[in-house]
Amino acid sequence: MSAARTSPPPSTLRVLVIDDERPALDGLSWLLDHDQRIGSVLTTDSSADALRVLQEEPVDAVFLDIAMPGLTGLELARVLSRFRPPPPVVFVTAHDEHAVEAFDLNAVDYVLKPVRSDRLAEAVRRVVEARSGGPVADDASIAVELGGVTRFVSRAEVRYVEAQGDYARLHTATGSHLLRVPLTTLEEEWRDAGFVRIHRSLLVALQHVDEVRIDSGRCLVQVGGQELKVSRRHTRELRDLLVRRARPGKSAR
Repeated sequence: MSAARTSPPPSTLRVLVIDDERPALDGLSWLLDHDQRIGSVLTTDSSADALRVLQEEPVDAVFLDIAMPGLTGLELARVLSRFRPPPPVVFVTAHDEHAVEAFDLNAVDYVLKPVRSDRLAEAVRRVVEARSGGPVADDASIAVELGGVTRFVSRAEVRYVEAQGDYARLHTATGSHLLRVPLTTLEEEWRDAGFVRIHRSLLVALQHVDEVRIDSGRCLVQVGGQELKVSRRHTRELRDLLVRRARPGKSAR
């Protein structure tokens, strides 16, 4: 463990950086150390050591890798979520396929390596907002790639999700995004957010359903101007969920 600075001003952040690869650890800590909002940077190369540090050194945020020996970054984040209060967590990783799971753990941000200074500055901004109770990227954000650029899409923008082999395509009002996650995984993880399966290859967001109708014995839903077929197997469940959702004081879960 090392400290890049000591006795930080009260208005700056004290952060812990965890990465088992020394070049990545040194590079990330250097970038953070040159951010005026960061007053002190602690570093460690293992999750086990990080837990020991956190028992002794209170920190304002944790920046951690995912692929680490022993306790992975995702497993460490689950442990940190039980802290009272839990520190804001920023994942810094070369692997984008864990984004959904990371945000389900209430990660503040998900930064892909190699880390750019401007992208890291945005992550620090989100940490500051998380600590102040402002708007942040939380479990309702999904990291998607388009043309080699990673951006974040709010889950609230997603109208429906379509299976494409082992992947899922997220449809929003402005376009679609391919996510390297199976539809069955999203069905389980997004159920409490109001997403329900209407077909073996489709999930819909109940909040975006404009109309449900029966045409020639088949159930159809209107979602943002798009007509989607509901399989017979899922028709009754969908209608029951929509009715319960429409009742005051009732939940669709």
